Amino acid sequence: MFVRWFLYITLVVLTLTGNADYSGRDDVNLLIDEMVSEHNFTRAELEGVFANAQHNAGIIRAITRPAERTKQWYEYRNIFLDQKRIDNGVAFWNRHADVLEKAQRMYSVPPEVMVAIIGVETRYGKRAGSHRVLDALSTLGFDYPPRQKFFRKELKEFLLLSREENREPHAALGSYAGAMGYGQFMPSSYRAYAVDFDGDGLRDIWNNPVDAIGSVGNYLSQHGWAAGEDIVSRASGADDSAFAALANASLKPDMTLSQWKSKGKLEADLSDETEVALFRMQNTDAVEYWLGMHNFYVITRYNHSSMYALAVVQLSREIARSQAMLAKTE
Repeated sequence: MFVRWFLYITLVVLTLTGNADYSGRDDVNLLIDEMVSEHNFTRAELEGVFANAQHNAGIIRAITRPAERTKQWYEYRNIFLDQKRIDNGVAFWNRHADVLEKAQRMYSVPPEVMVAIIGVETRYGKRAGSHRVLDALSTLGFDYPPRQKFFRKELKEFLLLSREENREPHAALGSYAGAMGYGQFMPSSYRAYAVDFDGDGLRDIWNNPVDAIGSVGNYLSQHGWAAGEDIVSRASGADDSAFAALANASLKPDMTLSQWKSKGKLEADLSDETEVALFRMQNTDAVEYWLGMHNFYVITRYNHSSMYALAVVQLSREIARSQAMLAKTE
């Protein structure tokens, strides 16, 4: 209990006092010890890195109110399905059509899905984040007790990544959570799934849309994308009194449609043997029920949110529709 309160008080003090570097702290020194003994860093180089790292109180504020937790579906959807994002998605597709075709051949992921993920994440690379990744991961790894274990692990991955890719740790920019590049990869995902898709010897998802497209395709492929399979289907006639408490329980398809139907009235244009997860989404004046299949679950491995995955799917469909209409007029 004392440790928990000490961490909380430390967080409050840092938040109120603004920026402070991370040199000399016991918890930082412990991480340095681990990186020296486990990964052959030198103490001097890491002490220099953390003397440069800055606590950022704004990052703590931002992570406590992500859109997936604070907005209803209709509000969340409106953020990502504006006409400008759709039009820019078509333009991005046309600029990189050959790359997207190559990625589809290699990874079996439809072009519109890869485009939509990059569109949702960064508006096609235009808003990839302005926080120093070092500051974000240090702030969250040392001064955000609710998830410091996760972010401290990502900080270690980032140090390894910086060495592997020959990048200065203090120079990389990303989101308030430390996600990077067109596709907003966390350091562990970068190390595991980023690819050199243009063969220039670099895995550059910050500045190179070719590598970014290939990396998104590879990520989805490695998480089990199934070629040609449906992603999500709208359910109709759902008995809200029967399903309100059952929906949104799991991102993973865990029952067949027939099993869901046994719990209440529910209709969908799918085989009764299709394994699905059930999601309840609040619209402006009513609720919607959606059935997520395996590929929907794969998208949630990118961001563990059903609203995120549904926004990606709907944006991808709008982009594909606009792309097809444009092709007919040419």
